[in-house]
Amino acid sequence: MHKEISEPSAASSVSGNGAFTPARLALRRVLIDTYHENVAYMHRDCEIYRAEGFKALSKVEVRTNGRHVLATLNVVEDPSIVACGELGLSIAAFAQMGVEDGHTATVSQAEPPASIGALHRKLNGERLGLDDFRTIVQDIAQHHYSKIELTAFVVACNRDELDREEVYYLTEAMIAAGKRLDWRENMVVDKHCIGGIPGNRTSMLVVPIVAAHGMLCPKTSSRAITSPAGTADTMEVLANVELSVEKLQDIVRKHRGCLAWGGTANLSPADDVLISVERPLSLDSPGQMVASILSKKVSAGSSHLVLDIPIGPTAKVRSMPDAQRLRRLCEYVARRLKLTLDVVITDGRQPIGLGIGPVLEARDVMRVLENDPRAPNDLRQKALRLAGRLIECDPDVRGGDGFSIARDILDSGRALTKMNDIIQAQGSKQFDHNQPQLGALTFEIHATEAGVVTGIDNLQLARIAGLAGAPKVKGAGVDLLCKLGANVQPGTLLYRVYADFTADLEFARQACKKSSGYTIGEASEMPHVFVEF
Repeated sequence: MHKEISEPSAASSVSGNGAFTPARLALRRVLIDTYHENVAYMHRDCEIYRAEGFKALSKVEVRTNGRHVLATLNVVEDPSIVACGELGLSIAAFAQMGVEDGHTATVSQAEPPASIGALHRKLNGERLGLDDFRTIVQDIAQHHYSKIELTAFVVACNRDELDREEVYYLTEAMIAAGKRLDWRENMVVDKHCIGGIPGNRTSMLVVPIVAAHGMLCPKTSSRAITSPAGTADTMEVLANVELSVEKLQDIVRKHRGCLAWGGTANLSPADDVLISVERPLSLDSPGQMVASILSKKVSAGSSHLVLDIPIGPTAKVRSMPDAQRLRRLCEYVARRLKLTLDVVITDGRQPIGLGIGPVLEARDVMRVLENDPRAPNDLRQKALRLAGRLIECDPDVRGGDGFSIARDILDSGRALTKMNDIIQAQGSKQFDHNQPQLGALTFEIHATEAGVVTGIDNLQLARIAGLAGAPKVKGAGVDLLCKLGANVQPGTLLYRVYADFTADLEFARQACKKSSGYTIGEASEMPHVFVEF
Protein backbone atom coordinates (compact mmCIF):
# COMPACT_ATOMS: atom_id res chain seq x y z
CA MET A 1 0.00 0.00 0.00
CA HIS A 2 1.42 3.40 -0.98
CA LYS A 3 1.88 5.85 1.90
CA GLU A 4 2.18 9.55 1.11
CA ILE A 5 5.01 11.35 2.89
CA SER A 6 4.56 15.09 3.29
CA GLU A 7 7.43 17.50 2.83
CA PRO A 8 8.66 19.45 5.89
CA SER A 9 7.16 22.91 6.12
CA ALA A 10 9.16 25.99 5.28
CA ALA A 11 8.80 26.99 8.91
CA SER A 12 10.61 23.92 10.17
CA SER A 13 13.39 21.63 8.98
CA VAL A 14 14.46 18.01 9.12
CA SER A 15 18.15 17.36 9.82
CA GLY A 16 20.27 14.75 8.08
CA ASN A 17 19.54 12.23 10.81
CA GLY A 18 15.78 12.76 10.43
CA ALA A 19 15.27 14.81 13.58
CA PHE A 20 12.55 17.48 13.39
CA THR A 21 13.76 21.01 14.22
CA PRO A 22 11.08 23.65 14.87
CA ALA A 23 11.83 27.07 13.42
CA ARG A 24 12.81 29.90 15.75
CA LEU A 25 11.25 33.33 16.26
CA ALA A 26 12.61 36.39 18.08
CA LEU A 27 10.82 36.92 21.41
CA ARG A 28 9.22 40.28 22.06
CA ARG A 29 7.89 41.50 25.41
CA VAL A 30 4.37 42.83 24.83
CA LEU A 31 3.41 45.23 27.60
CA ILE A 32 -0.01 43.75 28.31
CA ASP A 33 -0.93 42.49 31.79
CA THR A 34 -3.03 39.39 31.13
CA TYR A 35 -3.41 38.65 34.87
CA HIS A 36 -2.37 35.07 35.59
CA GLU A 37 -2.74 33.87 31.99
CA ASN A 38 0.15 33.30 29.60
CA VAL A 39 -0.65 34.85 26.23
CA ALA A 40 1.42 34.69 23.02
CA TYR A 41 1.04 37.06 20.05
CA MET A 42 1.85 36.10 16.45
CA HIS A 43 1.40 38.08 13.22
CA ARG A 44 -1.20 36.65 10.84
CA ASP A 45 1.32 36.77 7.94
CA CYS A 46 4.02 34.96 9.90
CA GLU A 47 5.33 32.01 7.87
CA ILE A 48 5.19 29.72 10.92
CA TYR A 49 1.60 30.73 11.65
CA ARG A 50 0.50 29.55 8.20
CA ALA A 51 2.75 26.50 7.99
CA GLU A 52 1.97 25.07 11.43
CA GLY A 53 -1.78 25.58 11.16
CA PHE A 54 -2.08 27.65 14.34
CA LYS A 55 -5.46 29.14 15.18
CA ALA A 56 -6.44 32.02 17.44
CA LEU A 57 -6.97 30.91 21.07
CA SER A 58 -5.13 27.62 20.48
CA LYS A 59 -2.46 26.58 22.98
CA VAL A 60 1.20 26.87 21.96
CA GLU A 61 4.41 25.81 23.66
CA VAL A 62 7.32 28.26 23.66
CA ARG A 63 10.81 26.95 24.46
CA THR A 64 14.24 28.51 24.93
CA ASN A 65 17.28 28.03 27.19
CA GLY A 66 15.77 24.99 28.85
CA ARG A 67 12.62 26.86 29.87
CA HIS A 68 9.14 26.62 28.43
CA VAL A 69 5.71 28.14 28.83
CA LEU A 70 2.31 27.13 27.54
CA ALA A 71 0.37 30.11 26.24
CA THR A 72 -2.91 31.01 24.58
CA LEU A 73 -2.29 32.32 21.06
CA ASN A 74 -3.66 35.71 19.97
CA VAL A 75 -3.29 36.67 16.30
CA VAL A 76 -2.41 40.28 15.41
CA GLU A 77 -2.33 42.23 12.15
CA ASP A 78 -0.37 45.29 13.28
CA PRO A 79 3.39 44.77 12.77
CA SER A 80 4.10 47.48 15.35
CA ILE A 81 2.81 45.05 17.97
CA VAL A 82 4.52 41.91 16.63
CA ALA A 83 6.38 41.60 13.32
CA CYS A 84 6.28 38.52 11.10
CA GLY A 85 9.58 37.17 12.46
CA GLU A 86 8.64 37.70 16.11
CA LEU A 87 6.65 36.00 18.83
CA GLY A 88 5.18 38.32 21.42
CA LEU A 89 4.64 37.25 25.03
CA SER A 90 2.53 38.99 27.68
CA ILE A 91 4.34 40.49 30.68
CA ALA A 92 4.01 37.47 32.99
CA ALA A 93 4.76 34.92 30.27
CA PHE A 94 7.88 36.78 29.11
CA ALA A 95 9.18 37.00 32.69
CA GLN A 96 8.98 33.22 33.02
CA MET A 97 11.35 32.76 30.07
CA GLY A 98 14.18 34.65 31.80
CA VAL A 99 15.63 36.16 28.60
CA GLU A 100 15.98 39.55 26.93
CA ASP A 101 13.98 40.98 24.03
CA GLY A 102 15.13 39.50 20.73
CA HIS A 103 16.26 36.16 22.14
CA THR A 104 15.08 33.38 19.82
CA ALA A 105 12.69 30.62 20.85
CA THR A 106 10.79 27.77 19.23
CA VAL A 107 7.02 27.68 19.11
CA SER A 108 4.93 24.60 18.48
CA GLN A 109 1.46 23.22 19.01
CA ALA A 110 1.05 22.41 22.71
CA GLU A 111 -0.06 19.09 24.05
CA PRO A 112 -3.23 19.35 26.16
CA PRO A 113 -2.53 19.69 29.91
CA ALA A 114 -2.07 16.31 31.62
CA SER A 115 -5.16 16.93 33.75
CA ILE A 116 -7.58 17.74 30.93
CA GLY A 117 -9.21 14.31 31.25
CA ALA A 118 -9.92 14.89 34.94
CA LEU A 119 -11.34 18.32 34.12
CA HIS A 120 -13.72 16.80 31.58
CA ARG A 121 -14.88 14.22 34.13
CA LYS A 122 -15.59 17.02 36.62
CA LEU A 123 -17.54 18.87 33.93
CA ASN A 124 -19.64 15.71 33.57
CA GLY A 125 -20.43 15.83 37.28
CA GLU A 126 -18.12 13.03 38.40
CA ARG A 127 -16.50 12.93 41.83
CA LEU A 128 -12.72 13.35 41.63
CA GLY A 129 -10.00 11.77 43.77
CA LEU A 130 -6.85 13.23 45.32
CA ASP A 131 -4.63 12.41 42.34
CA ASP A 132 -7.13 14.08 39.99
CA PHE A 133 -7.08 17.29 42.02
CA ARG A 134 -3.29 17.18 42.29
CA THR A 135 -2.84 17.04 38.51
CA ILE A 136 -5.44 19.77 37.91
CA VAL A 137 -3.99 22.10 40.55
CA GLN A 138 -0.43 21.50 39.36
CA ASP A 139 -1.44 22.48 35.82
CA ILE A 140 -3.24 25.56 37.15
CA ALA A 141 -0.26 26.64 39.27
CA GLN A 142 2.06 26.26 36.26
CA HIS A 143 -0.28 28.36 34.07
CA HIS A 144 -1.05 25.45 31.75
CA TYR A 145 -4.76 26.30 31.74
CA SER A 146 -6.28 29.02 29.60
CA LYS A 147 -8.89 31.34 31.11
CA ILE A 148 -11.56 29.24 29.36
CA GLU A 149 -10.32 26.04 31.00
CA LEU A 150 -9.97 27.76 34.38
CA THR A 151 -13.52 29.05 34.12
CA ALA A 152 -14.76 25.57 33.26
CA PHE A 153 -13.12 24.14 36.40
CA VAL A 154 -14.40 26.89 38.69
CA VAL A 155 -17.95 26.67 37.34
CA ALA A 156 -17.97 22.85 37.48
CA CYS A 157 -16.93 22.92 41.15
CA ASN A 158 -19.54 25.58 41.86
CA ARG A 159 -22.40 23.92 39.97
CA ASP A 160 -21.85 20.41 41.35
CA GLU A 161 -20.78 21.46 44.84
CA LEU A 162 -17.73 19.55 46.04
CA ASP A 163 -18.38 17.05 48.82
CA ARG A 164 -16.30 17.45 51.97
CA GLU A 165 -13.78 14.80 50.90
CA GLU A 166 -13.25 16.61 47.59
CA VAL A 167 -12.77 19.90 49.44
CA TYR A 168 -10.02 18.23 51.48
CA TYR A 169 -8.43 16.81 48.30
CA LEU A 170 -8.53 20.27 46.64
CA THR A 171 -6.99 21.89 49.72
CA GLU A 172 -4.24 19.29 49.97
CA ALA A 173 -3.48 19.68 46.27
CA MET A 174 -3.27 23.47 46.56
CA ILE A 175 -0.81 23.16 49.47
CA ALA A 176 1.35 20.66 47.55
CA ALA A 177 1.61 22.96 44.50
CA GLY A 178 3.58 25.67 46.34
CA LYS A 179 6.01 26.36 49.15
CA ARG A 180 5.31 25.50 52.77
CA LEU A 181 6.96 27.56 55.49
CA ASP A 182 8.33 25.85 58.60
CA TRP A 183 8.85 28.17 61.57
CA ARG A 184 10.20 25.36 63.79
CA GLU A 185 7.87 26.32 66.62
CA ASN A 186 5.09 24.31 68.22
CA MET A 187 2.53 27.10 67.93
CA VAL A 188 2.09 29.44 64.97
CA VAL A 189 -1.17 31.40 65.10
CA ASP A 190 -3.26 33.27 62.55
CA LYS A 191 -6.65 34.88 62.16
CA HIS A 192 -8.74 35.06 59.00
CA CYS A 193 -12.17 36.31 57.93
CA ILE A 194 -14.15 34.83 55.03
CA GLY A 195 -14.71 38.42 53.81
CA GLY A 196 -17.69 40.33 52.53
CA ILE A 197 -17.77 42.97 55.30
CA PRO A 198 -16.31 46.36 54.32
CA GLY A 199 -13.85 47.99 56.72
CA ASN A 200 -13.27 44.77 58.67
CA ARG A 201 -9.55 45.38 59.32
CA THR A 202 -9.29 43.38 62.54
CA SER A 203 -6.17 41.50 61.34
CA MET A 204 -4.13 44.70 61.52
CA LEU A 205 -5.00 44.90 65.21
CA VAL A 206 -4.92 41.21 66.10
CA VAL A 207 -1.39 40.69 64.73
CA PRO A 208 0.38 43.34 66.87
CA ILE A 209 -1.66 42.34 69.95
CA VAL A 210 -0.83 38.62 69.82
CA ALA A 211 2.76 39.31 68.70
CA ALA A 212 3.19 41.61 71.72
CA HIS A 213 1.96 38.70 73.84
CA GLY A 214 4.85 36.67 72.38
CA MET A 215 2.95 34.45 69.95
CA LEU A 216 4.28 33.89 66.41
CA CYS A 217 1.81 35.36 63.89
CA PRO A 218 3.10 35.52 60.27
CA LYS A 219 0.09 37.15 58.60
CA THR A 220 0.11 36.82 54.80
CA SER A 221 -2.96 38.37 53.21
CA SER A 222 -4.52 38.73 49.79
CA ARG A 223 -5.21 41.95 48.00
CA ALA A 224 -8.85 42.87 47.44
CA ILE A 225 -10.77 40.31 45.39
CA THR A 226 -14.20 41.94 45.12
CA SER A 227 -13.92 44.37 48.04
CA PRO A 228 -12.68 48.00 48.13
CA ALA A 229 -9.66 46.96 50.23
CA GLY A 230 -7.94 43.83 51.45
CA THR A 231 -5.64 43.67 54.45
CA ALA A 232 -2.61 43.89 52.12
CA ASP A 233 -4.06 46.96 50.35
CA THR A 234 -4.62 48.75 53.67
CA MET A 235 -1.27 47.77 55.20
CA GLU A 236 0.37 49.06 52.02
CA VAL A 237 -0.71 52.58 53.07
CA LEU A 238 1.58 52.18 56.12
CA ALA A 239 4.40 49.93 54.89
CA ASN A 240 5.77 47.81 52.07
CA VAL A 241 3.86 44.51 51.81
CA GLU A 242 5.72 42.86 48.92
CA LEU A 243 8.40 40.97 50.81
CA SER A 244 10.67 38.16 49.72
CA VAL A 245 10.28 34.93 51.67
CA GLU A 246 13.69 35.52 53.26
CA LYS A 247 12.83 39.04 54.44
CA LEU A 248 9.41 37.92 55.67
CA GLN A 249 11.04 35.17 57.73
CA ASP A 250 13.62 37.59 59.19
CA ILE A 251 10.92 40.07 60.23
CA VAL A 252 8.72 37.41 61.81
CA ARG A 253 11.58 35.86 63.76
CA LYS A 254 12.64 39.26 65.09
CA HIS A 255 9.22 40.85 65.75
CA ARG A 256 6.99 37.74 66.09
CA GLY A 257 4.64 38.98 63.36
CA CYS A 258 4.18 40.61 59.96
CA LEU A 259 1.41 41.89 57.70
CA ALA A 260 2.47 41.05 54.15
CA TRP A 261 0.98 40.24 50.76
CA GLY A 262 1.09 36.49 50.19
CA GLY A 263 1.61 36.69 46.43
CA THR A 264 5.40 36.97 46.56
CA ALA A 265 5.84 33.97 48.86
CA ASN A 266 4.49 31.36 46.39
CA LEU A 267 2.15 29.97 49.04
CA SER A 268 -0.68 28.00 47.42
CA PRO A 269 0.02 29.66 44.02
CA ALA A 270 -2.96 28.04 42.30
CA ASP A 271 -5.26 30.02 44.61
CA ASP A 272 -4.30 33.37 43.07
CA VAL A 273 -4.88 31.96 39.58
CA LEU A 274 -8.33 30.62 40.52
CA ILE A 275 -9.21 33.96 42.14
CA SER A 276 -8.47 35.69 38.81
CA VAL A 277 -11.48 33.80 37.39
CA GLU A 278 -13.71 33.81 40.48
CA ARG A 279 -13.47 37.61 40.77
CA PRO A 280 -15.13 38.57 37.44
CA LEU A 281 -17.67 35.75 37.79
CA SER A 282 -18.52 36.80 41.39
CA LEU A 283 -18.31 33.12 42.37
CA ASP A 284 -17.31 32.15 45.89
CA SER A 285 -18.57 28.62 46.51
CA PRO A 286 -18.14 27.22 50.05
CA GLY A 287 -15.82 24.41 48.94
CA GLN A 288 -13.47 26.64 47.00
CA MET A 289 -13.57 29.25 49.77
CA VAL A 290 -12.52 26.69 52.39
CA ALA A 291 -9.76 25.30 50.15
CA SER A 292 -8.48 28.81 49.44
CA ILE A 293 -8.35 29.88 53.09
CA LEU A 294 -6.99 26.71 54.67
CA SER A 295 -4.40 26.01 51.95
CA LYS A 296 -2.92 29.51 52.42
CA LYS A 297 -2.83 29.15 56.22
CA VAL A 298 -1.23 25.69 56.25
CA SER A 299 1.27 26.79 53.58
CA ALA A 300 2.21 29.78 55.76
CA GLY A 301 3.05 27.35 58.57
CA SER A 302 0.06 28.03 60.83
CA SER A 303 -0.79 25.48 63.51
CA HIS A 304 -3.70 27.39 65.11
CA LEU A 305 -6.30 29.50 63.29
CA VAL A 306 -9.24 31.63 64.41
CA LEU A 307 -11.72 31.93 61.53
CA ASP A 308 -14.29 34.73 61.50
CA ILE A 309 -17.61 33.98 59.75
CA PRO A 310 -19.82 37.12 59.75
CA ILE A 311 -23.55 36.64 59.13
CA GLY A 312 -26.08 39.24 58.07
CA PRO A 313 -28.63 40.17 55.38
CA THR A 314 -25.92 41.38 52.95
CA ALA A 315 -22.94 39.32 54.17
CA LYS A 316 -21.54 36.28 52.32
CA VAL A 317 -23.35 34.06 54.82
CA ARG A 318 -26.96 35.11 55.41
CA SER A 319 -28.23 32.71 58.10
CA MET A 320 -27.08 30.74 61.14
CA PRO A 321 -27.81 27.33 59.49
CA ASP A 322 -25.56 28.32 56.55
CA ALA A 323 -22.87 29.50 58.96
CA GLN A 324 -23.01 26.22 60.87
CA ARG A 325 -22.71 24.20 57.64
CA LEU A 326 -19.68 26.22 56.63
CA ARG A 327 -18.20 25.80 60.11
CA ARG A 328 -18.56 22.01 59.98
CA LEU A 329 -16.92 21.88 56.56
CA CYS A 330 -14.00 24.03 57.76
CA GLU A 331 -13.59 21.91 60.89
CA TYR A 332 -13.59 18.66 58.89
CA VAL A 333 -10.91 19.82 56.46
CA ALA A 334 -8.81 21.45 59.21
CA ARG A 335 -8.92 18.24 61.23
CA ARG A 336 -7.65 16.24 58.23
CA LEU A 337 -4.84 18.81 57.81
CA LYS A 338 -3.99 18.66 61.55
CA LEU A 339 -4.76 22.38 61.89
CA THR A 340 -6.30 23.52 65.18
CA LEU A 341 -9.30 25.64 64.20
CA ASP A 342 -11.58 27.92 66.23
CA VAL A 343 -14.52 29.20 64.16
CA VAL A 344 -16.25 32.32 65.46
CA ILE A 345 -19.59 33.52 64.10
CA THR A 346 -19.84 37.32 64.22
CA ASP A 347 -22.18 40.22 63.43
CA GLY A 348 -22.10 40.96 59.70
CA ARG A 349 -25.12 43.26 59.45
CA GLN A 350 -23.05 46.34 58.58
CA PRO A 351 -19.48 47.50 57.83
CA ILE A 352 -16.98 47.31 60.69
CA GLY A 353 -15.36 50.62 61.57
CA LEU A 354 -16.09 53.89 59.79
CA GLY A 355 -13.83 53.87 56.72
CA ILE A 356 -14.20 51.82 53.53
CA GLY A 357 -11.08 52.06 51.35
CA PRO A 358 -7.33 51.67 52.11
CA VAL A 359 -6.50 55.11 53.59
CA LEU A 360 -9.76 55.38 55.54
CA GLU A 361 -9.33 51.87 56.97
CA ALA A 362 -5.67 52.53 57.88
CA ARG A 363 -6.85 55.67 59.70
CA ASP A 364 -9.33 53.61 61.76
CA VAL A 365 -6.69 50.99 62.62
CA MET A 366 -4.13 53.53 63.80
CA ARG A 367 -6.73 55.36 65.87
CA VAL A 368 -7.60 52.11 67.66
CA LEU A 369 -3.92 51.34 68.27
CA GLU A 370 -3.34 54.87 69.64
CA ASN A 371 -6.46 54.65 71.86
CA ASP A 372 -7.76 57.76 70.10
CA PRO A 373 -11.27 58.76 71.30
CA ARG A 374 -12.33 58.99 67.63
CA ALA A 375 -11.51 55.30 67.08
CA PRO A 376 -14.49 53.15 66.00
CA ASN A 377 -15.49 51.08 69.01
CA ASP A 378 -16.96 48.19 67.00
CA LEU A 379 -13.58 47.62 65.29
CA ARG A 380 -11.78 47.80 68.63
CA GLN A 381 -14.13 45.38 70.40
CA LYS A 382 -14.18 42.82 67.62
CA ALA A 383 -10.39 42.85 67.30
CA LEU A 384 -9.97 42.39 71.05
CA ARG A 385 -12.31 39.41 71.10
CA LEU A 386 -10.61 37.73 68.15
CA ALA A 387 -7.16 38.41 69.63
CA GLY A 388 -8.42 37.04 72.94
CA ARG A 389 -9.45 33.77 71.28
CA LEU A 390 -5.97 33.41 69.79
CA ILE A 391 -4.25 34.25 73.08
CA GLU A 392 -6.27 31.49 74.75
CA CYS A 393 -4.46 29.00 72.48
CA ASP A 394 -1.49 29.67 74.77
CA PRO A 395 -1.42 26.77 77.26
CA ASP A 396 -0.33 29.19 79.98
CA VAL A 397 -3.50 31.30 79.58
CA ARG A 398 -6.65 30.27 81.44
CA GLY A 399 -9.81 29.98 79.32
CA GLY A 400 -11.80 33.21 79.39
CA ASP A 401 -8.78 35.42 80.20
CA GLY A 402 -7.81 36.16 76.61
CA PHE A 403 -9.98 39.24 76.16
CA SER A 404 -8.66 41.02 79.24
CA ILE A 405 -5.04 40.19 78.29
CA ALA A 406 -5.62 41.55 74.77
CA ARG A 407 -7.27 44.70 76.17
CA ASP A 408 -4.34 45.32 78.53
CA ILE A 409 -1.85 44.97 75.66
CA LEU A 410 -3.83 47.48 73.57
CA ASP A 411 -4.52 49.97 76.37
CA SER A 412 -0.89 49.95 77.56
CA GLY A 413 0.44 50.94 74.13
CA ARG A 414 2.36 47.67 73.68
CA ALA A 415 0.31 46.81 70.57
CA LEU A 416 1.09 50.22 69.04
CA THR A 417 4.81 49.75 69.74
CA LYS A 418 4.73 46.31 68.14
CA MET A 419 2.85 47.61 65.09
CA ASN A 420 5.37 50.43 64.66
CA ASP A 421 8.21 47.90 64.88
CA ILE A 422 6.59 45.78 62.15
CA ILE A 423 5.96 48.85 59.97
CA GLN A 424 9.59 49.95 60.27
CA ALA A 425 10.88 46.46 59.54
CA GLN A 426 8.72 46.10 56.41
CA GLY A 427 9.60 49.60 55.17
CA SER A 428 7.63 52.52 56.60
CA LYS A 429 5.59 54.92 54.47
CA GLN A 430 4.55 58.43 55.46
CA PHE A 431 1.06 58.34 56.97
CA ASP A 432 -0.68 60.68 59.40
CA HIS A 433 -4.07 59.41 60.54
CA ASN A 434 -4.96 62.92 61.76
CA GLN A 435 -4.54 64.26 58.21
CA PRO A 436 -4.93 61.24 55.91
CA GLN A 437 -4.38 61.81 52.19
CA LEU A 438 -7.95 61.32 50.99
CA GLY A 439 -9.29 61.78 47.46
CA ALA A 440 -9.46 65.42 46.40
CA LEU A 441 -13.03 65.10 45.08
CA THR A 442 -15.98 64.42 47.35
CA PHE A 443 -19.75 64.41 47.72
CA GLU A 444 -22.10 63.66 50.63
CA ILE A 445 -25.18 61.51 51.06
CA HIS A 446 -27.87 62.71 53.49
CA ALA A 447 -30.96 61.10 54.99
CA THR A 448 -34.20 62.01 53.21
CA GLU A 449 -36.53 61.14 56.10
CA ALA A 450 -36.65 60.90 59.88
CA GLY A 451 -36.26 57.60 61.68
CA VAL A 452 -33.67 55.01 62.69
CA VAL A 453 -30.97 53.44 60.50
CA THR A 454 -32.31 49.89 60.28
CA GLY A 455 -30.16 48.58 57.44
CA ILE A 456 -26.77 49.19 55.79
CA ASP A 457 -26.13 47.22 52.62
CA ASN A 458 -22.56 45.87 52.74
CA LEU A 459 -22.56 45.04 49.05
CA GLN A 460 -23.81 48.45 47.91
CA LEU A 461 -21.42 50.41 50.14
CA ALA A 462 -18.52 48.26 48.91
CA ARG A 463 -19.65 48.84 45.32
CA ILE A 464 -19.82 52.61 45.81
CA ALA A 465 -16.32 52.67 47.32
CA GLY A 466 -15.04 50.54 44.44
CA LEU A 467 -16.59 52.81 41.84
CA ALA A 468 -14.95 55.77 43.58
CA GLY A 469 -11.59 54.11 42.84
CA ALA A 470 -10.73 51.92 45.84
CA PRO A 471 -8.48 50.00 46.29
CA LYS A 472 -6.36 51.08 43.31
CA VAL A 473 -6.74 54.72 44.39
CA LYS A 474 -5.69 54.44 48.03
CA GLY A 475 -7.44 57.63 49.16
CA ALA A 476 -10.76 56.76 47.54
CA GLY A 477 -13.67 55.27 49.44
CA VAL A 478 -16.57 55.90 51.77
CA ASP A 479 -16.46 57.46 55.25
CA LEU A 480 -19.48 56.47 57.35
CA LEU A 481 -21.03 58.98 59.72
CA CYS A 482 -24.04 56.89 60.82
CA LYS A 483 -24.25 53.22 61.81
CA LEU A 484 -27.13 50.85 62.64
CA GLY A 485 -29.47 52.20 65.31
CA ALA A 486 -28.60 55.87 64.72
CA ASN A 487 -31.48 58.34 64.92
CA VAL A 488 -31.58 60.58 61.84
CA GLN A 489 -33.56 63.56 60.55
CA PRO A 490 -33.97 64.78 56.98
CA GLY A 491 -30.58 66.18 55.99
CA THR A 492 -28.54 64.14 58.49
CA LEU A 493 -25.17 63.26 56.95
CA LEU A 494 -24.97 59.49 56.41
CA TYR A 495 -21.61 59.20 54.65
CA ARG A 496 -19.07 61.01 52.52
CA VAL A 497 -17.54 59.63 49.30
CA TYR A 498 -13.95 60.41 48.23
CA ALA A 499 -12.41 60.04 44.77
CA ASP A 500 -9.41 61.35 42.85
CA PHE A 501 -10.89 61.35 39.34
CA THR A 502 -14.01 63.05 38.03
CA ALA A 503 -15.22 59.94 36.18
CA ASP A 504 -14.86 57.78 39.31
CA LEU A 505 -16.74 60.35 41.38
CA GLU A 506 -19.57 60.41 38.84
CA PHE A 507 -19.77 56.60 38.70
CA ALA A 508 -20.08 56.52 42.51
CA ARG A 509 -22.66 59.34 42.48
CA GLN A 510 -24.85 57.51 39.97
CA ALA A 511 -24.68 54.34 42.10
CA CYS A 512 -25.76 56.34 45.15
CA LYS A 513 -28.73 57.75 43.22
CA LYS A 514 -29.92 54.21 42.48
CA SER A 515 -29.45 53.15 46.10
CA SER A 516 -27.75 54.87 49.02
CA GLY A 517 -27.32 51.51 50.74
CA TYR A 518 -29.13 52.84 53.83
CA THR A 519 -32.59 51.90 55.06
CA ILE A 520 -34.43 54.26 57.43
CA GLY A 521 -37.33 52.91 59.48
CA GLU A 522 -38.52 52.07 62.98
CA ALA A 523 -36.19 50.67 65.65
CA SER A 524 -38.27 47.49 65.77
CA GLU A 525 -37.40 46.79 62.12
CA MET A 526 -33.66 46.43 62.78
CA PRO A 527 -32.46 42.91 61.84
CA HIS A 528 -31.44 40.68 64.70
CA VAL A 529 -28.44 38.43 64.45
CA PHE A 530 -27.33 35.55 66.63
CA VAL A 531 -23.58 35.75 67.13
CA GLU A 532 -21.05 34.19 69.46
CA PHE A 533 -19.77 37.47 70.85
